[in-house]
Amino acid sequence: MYGAGDVRVENVPDPVIQQPTDAVVRIVRACVCGSDLHPYHSMTESSTGRRMGHELIAVVEETGADVTTVRPGDFVVVPFVYSDNTCVFCREGFQTSCQHGGFYGNGRVGGLQAERALIPQADGTLVVVPGVDPDAASDSLLASLLTLSDVYLTGYHAAHLARVRPGQTVTVVGDGAVGLSAVLAARTLGAERIILMGRHTDRTDLGVEFGATDVVAERGAEGVARVMDLTDGLGSHVVIEAVGHMPAYEQSYGVVRPGGVISRVGVPQYENAPVGFASLFGKNITLTGGVAPVRAYLEEAIPLVLDGTIEPGRVFDRIMPLADAPAAYAAMDSREALKVMLTV
Repeated sequence: MYGAGDVRVENVPDPVIQQPTDAVVRIVRACVCGSDLHPYHSMTESSTGRRMGHELIAVVEETGADVTTVRPGDFVVVPFVYSDNTCVFCREGFQTSCQHGGFYGNGRVGGLQAERALIPQADGTLVVVPGVDPDAASDSLLASLLTLSDVYLTGYHAAHLARVRPGQTVTVVGDGAVGLSAVLAARTLGAERIILMGRHTDRTDLGVEFGATDVVAERGAEGVARVMDLTDGLGSHVVIEAVGHMPAYEQSYGVVRPGGVISRVGVPQYENAPVGFASLFGKNITLTGGVAPVRAYLEEAIPLVLDGTIEPGRVFDRIMPLADAPAAYAAMDSREALKVMLTV
């Protein structure tokens, strides 16, 4: 990406092992993330460009001398943040704060919208998918496995931190892929009522199939009033904010129930959020959420995809070749596509 709206596909040198803890993988599927659209809207023009992409399923091609948990030929899920999975923060379940980890597209580490990628801290990062031949697997299975690198487990992270439990009412603000994933996650955790706030019927229809019991298309004060009406004036035990813009946060504290939880996983496009008496303090609201440590959830999530318990890959509504990545960005930006999966 060379600036707002300026995405190009270019040939770059193949990645090579640089550290004994590295691995090189070849792409099976990658995708464009909703968070990639933030720089697509606002990135300052650059002469060098920024390598994009952070979601990937892949086959291991080569490993460094110290890598022991994966080997060439393994089919793996690649979390969107690399981590050693052994430092104090990893052991506490927050691999996104790993003392030796980082994000793709920075420094020596390229982006994952690519044919091949360098994965640092391969032992701690890569998780093997057992018993699946990626060259023979269906697109639907590959799509669901790909969501485990970020989007589904980001939605799950929001519900998990909010401690969604049976009998609760959950409101999800946002009908993008993360919001729809949060609906599915809330359903799997036993929420009794799930209100999806979104106005794009093709997306909210999928949200209903994922488990939403109500859809609220209104926004702002009108949307808040509608949710409060649906909950007999009580509000929601949990609100998942999956957008990242201030109006979504304002809707969230407008519909949350006294003593409830707001869980944010939409990447904030603002610096300061109200936490005072009228927003959080007066109703004893807990504010949680953050960058999802998907590595913490992968071992439990992979079997749920393999046995068909969940099918989060349905958020992908378009498949395009990597060479058409600029068109994939444009399709998602114009809302012609919900989420695009990239093939080589």
